[in-house]
Amino acid sequence: MTGASAGIGEATARRLAAEGFHVVLGARRLDLLHVIAKEIEGTAIELDVTDEASVAAFADRVPQANVLVNNAGGARGLSTVAEGVADEWRWMWEANVLGTLLVTKAFIPKLIESGDGHIVSVTSVAAYEAYDNGSGYTSAKHAQSALHRTLRGELLGKPVRITEIQPGMVETDFSANRFGGDTERAAKVYQGIEPLVADDVADVIAFAVTRPSHVNLDTIVLKPRAQASATRAHRE
Repeated sequence: MTGASAGIGEATARRLAAEGFHVVLGARRLDLLHVIAKEIEGTAIELDVTDEASVAAFADRVPQANVLVNNAGGARGLSTVAEGVADEWRWMWEANVLGTLLVTKAFIPKLIESGDGHIVSVTSVAAYEAYDNGSGYTSAKHAQSALHRTLRGELLGKPVRITEIQPGMVETDFSANRFGGDTERAAKVYQGIEPLVADDVADVIAFAVTRPSHVNLDTIVLKPRAQASATRAHRE
C-alpha cells in the first residue's frame, strides 16, 4: 500500500486489514506509518515512490505479495498552461506516473508468483477529464491511467487482475497539499457539498480485491451524488 500514511491510503490499509490481509504500509512519513501499522498489526516501511533506490529497498523487504495498491500521488497548484510551474509539473509526473511505474515494475514478479495477484491504481476523474488550471494534474493522471490500463493487455494470461479506481471529490488532505498547506482555501473546495470521504474509496477498493479470482473490475468511477463531473457540482 503506497501513500499509506493518511487519507485514502490509511483508510484502505485499515479496511484491508479488517478483511484479513496483512498490510505492508509504505510512505515517507514513517512516524505516522508506525502508529497505523501497530493498530492494524501491519508492517511499516519507509517509501519514496519517486526514488528508485527507495522502491527497490521497499520491495526487497516484502518477500511475497498478492495485492498492490498504487495510491501515492497528488496535485500541486492550479496554474494555467501559459503560467505552468515546471517544478510543480515535475513533482506531479514523478509522484503519479513514475512512482506507479517504479512500484508496479518492482512487484509484478511477486504478484505473478502469488498465483492470484491484483494491481489497484487510484487515479482520479482527472484521468479522463481535463479542466482549466489543472493541466499539470490532469495530464499526469491521464498518463498514470494509460500506464495502468496498458497492464491489462500486457499481463493477459497471467494470474493478475487489474483495477483502476477513479474518485471524484474526496475530502482528505489532497486540496491542502495542492494549495501548499492553505487549509482555509482547501475547505472552500468542499463547501456546500457532501463529498466522498476516504473510507468510501477504501470500501470500493476492498470490494474489488475480494471478488472471486476470475472477476476483474477494470475501472470503477465514484463521485459524490452532488458531483456530475470534475467541474460541475451542485452546492447548497
